[in-house]
Amino acid sequence: MAMIKVHGHPFSTATALVLCCLEEKQLQYELVLVDLSSGAQKKPQYLALNPFGVVPTIQDGDLTLFESRAIIKYLAKKYQAQGTDLLGNTLSEQALVDQWCEVEAQSFFPPAWNILVQTAKVPMQGGITDEAIVKKDMEKLEKLLDIYEERLSKCKYLAGDFFSLADLQHLPCAEYLVKSGGKGDLFFSRKHVNAWWEDISSRPTWKKAAEKLP
Repeated sequence: MAMIKVHGHPFSTATALVLCCLEEKQLQYELVLVDLSSGAQKKPQYLALNPFGVVPTIQDGDLTLFESRAIIKYLAKKYQAQGTDLLGNTLSEQALVDQWCEVEAQSFFPPAWNILVQTAKVPMQGGITDEAIVKKDMEKLEKLLDIYEERLSKCKYLAGDFFSLADLQHLPCAEYLVKSGGKGDLFFSRKHVNAWWEDISSRPTWKKAAEKLP
């Protein structure tokens, strides 16, 4: 089996997501550093791989693929029989995985990312946090995580009693939220959400993938 190349950066949450998936699937890979500080992701050599100029991008044999969620779904399908099965065994289980992956992408990630941008990125760039945006998106997450609490009172993970892509997709943004001042209570204040978070964030695969996240 040829080694999978991952063009990315250890500070990138999307790169960490892909690396975690590779670790779960017990696949060999090479991390090819894309120097974001020098703008390497916007230079012709990288744009030939990914015309959007963002990380990560993988090369698996003749296939070049970008967009982290598409990458991890591809890896989970192609190498389903190896490592952790992240898709489910039955059609019903697979449908539930897809459903909760969509919830993460459409309902969890947007407000979570907005909060992180406003509370971390904007101040780092010398700007002032827009507290109205933070308040609005915190309210969205509060309502969403109430739904998660109900769901997780009935099963260990979002798609059922097995760890899947649906849980994996939450790791990068949730990691930052938990470590942000006052935001961790979103998880800690909900019994079942907290148990779920403690479980998925303590997986050795995630700890290895996220060890260089700032």
